[in-house]
Amino acid sequence: MTEFTIHDENTAPEESKPLLAKSKAAFGRVPGLHAVMAEAPGLLEGYQQLHRLFLESSFDNDEKTVVWQTVNVENECHYCVPAHTGIAKAMGVDDAITEALRNGTPLPTPRLEALRTFTLKLIRQHGNLSDADVQAFLDAGYTKRQVLEVILGYSQKVMSNYTNHLANTPVDAVMQKFAWSPADKAA
Repeated sequence: MTEFTIHDENTAPEESKPLLAKSKAAFGRVPGLHAVMAEAPGLLEGYQQLHRLFLESSFDNDEKTVVWQTVNVENECHYCVPAHTGIAKAMGVDDAITEALRNGTPLPTPRLEALRTFTLKLIRQHGNLSDADVQAFLDAGYTKRQVLEVILGYSQKVMSNYTNHLANTPVDAVMQKFAWSPADKAA
């Protein structure tokens, strides 16, 4: 298996050093994902930008978590599921939402379930959704803007999920208590 370097502020390419400093300022540490992405400064910068833009989307924290974790679980990301479990806790998301997403069980509201269903269809159908699929999402109370913002959140997660698959990024110590594996989906 190809090994990827987990960079720090000293080993990272010059272009990535200020990006890692930005990560450290935001999270109080350099997340392992960012340390791996630092090998390709454009990837890390793009990821940081998409993260910021998705945080600024019209979704509330519960909805952001639904998009992120739906993608993470569907892509079976060993790193991002625990990371976003911790992030959800920090954002004040109800544990019932997080556990339903981690375990593939029903979400507490039909609106959130419609968001998960729409996100899964977007992923599984490679964006080729029917008018009925889009209308069902709109009928659940979402907007055309949010149709497109799901794509934004999905794009961010593809960058992280695929990086973690290729690099087998170790789960950060602070997130290890939220460890997850695909087998947990069937529990």
